[in-house]
Amino acid sequence: MHRISSQFTNTDTQYQLRRQEVRQAMKSRQIGTQSKIGALRDDPLAAGHLVRYQSYLTRINQFEKNAQTLADQLSVREGYLNQNLQIMHRIRELAVTGANGTYTGDDLRNMAVEVDELLKEIIQNANAVGPDGNSLFAGTRTKGIAFDVVMGNIPGSSEELIEKVSYKGNIQANKIEVDENAYLTVDSSGAKAFWAEPQQLMGQRDLSSWQALEDSVIAVDGVSIALKAGDNVYAVAAKINDSGAAVKASIDPVSRGLNLSATDSHQIWLEDITGSALAGMGIIEDSSQFPPYNVNAAGVKISGGSLFDAVIALRDSMLKGDQESIGGRVLGTLDSGISSLTARLAKSGSDYERALNNVERSKTGNLNVTRLISREGDIDFTDAVTDLKMLEYVNQATMSNAGKMYSSTLLNYMR
Repeated sequence: MHRISSQFTNTDTQYQLRRQEVRQAMKSRQIGTQSKIGALRDDPLAAGHLVRYQSYLTRINQFEKNAQTLADQLSVREGYLNQNLQIMHRIRELAVTGANGTYTGDDLRNMAVEVDELLKEIIQNANAVGPDGNSLFAGTRTKGIAFDVVMGNIPGSSEELIEKVSYKGNIQANKIEVDENAYLTVDSSGAKAFWAEPQQLMGQRDLSSWQALEDSVIAVDGVSIALKAGDNVYAVAAKINDSGAAVKASIDPVSRGLNLSATDSHQIWLEDITGSALAGMGIIEDSSQFPPYNVNAAGVKISGGSLFDAVIALRDSMLKGDQESIGGRVLGTLDSGISSLTARLAKSGSDYERALNNVERSKTGNLNVTRLISREGDIDFTDAVTDLKMLEYVNQATMSNAGKMYSSTLLNYMR
């Protein structure tokens, strides 16, 4: 109910004009910003949805960048692995040629020269650096070289040659988030990619009466394993086998020592995280030594070497003219190394394909979420322009009626 007074018509007209101006300004703002939500009070429910959708779109864009960057890195890494595989095939051809018994010692020494050059090429590829300046095969130690070369005097050669190649990276894997709580694990450890045979560590110390003196934690291939005070060697072996690490433990029936065997071609990493259980069993040196070269050489027999060890063994056998060794142990090690490298190359290729699949999924998700954002926040331009024109007509009509209601002017009184 309105109270009728002499000021009612003027006040009501002014009020309605202000409301129309507000609606016009809001519609103009929506057209200018292409968004129907300028403040939360415009549509609280849609504003809440819009904030969540925009946040998710930002995350999807980051997931796509992560997956694309990973795919690029894997593509570069795959190229170096493939090149090394081709080199290994050439090295195997030389080994087969040198093992057939028809070549003289001088011929084998000439072959050794090519093998040595191919070895350098393999090491160069293993120490490759990606476009971002990070080492490709050093695990997470990306700012240093993956492999260190030791030169030495080799029998049969008049100059220093590569005597040993040591891994300087680590075995830690990166986890790249490519979706909500979904990660791709990237294992770029050179101790796996360039290892020829499953490594075996055979303990020579009798551990039949050994017991852990305190609670401790050991690490096998980066997997932490908790030991309790009083655990014997059989309990330690059982816990290693149940840990999920790619290493199987057993007790030697003769020496009663602890044997560790890798389940695939890689170098075993052992470490005492807390306590000194592994050092007490004589498996590794004290904590001053770091893996993977902390194995107690005096108390443990080691078998299974790297791809570089296999090529070095071939070169040295050629320099000595040892055709029997070339056709037996060396050739078998080369075959194992080629098989391992092929498996690593296949794994790298499958990781690359999965990364590309995540890129495509993120692109599809981007489109879907963008459509939701458009539905909640964007205006229909045709409807908005039509509404604005209608508001302008209403405003003009209101002004026209108001002018007719208050047609008296100062001139009416100047007669």
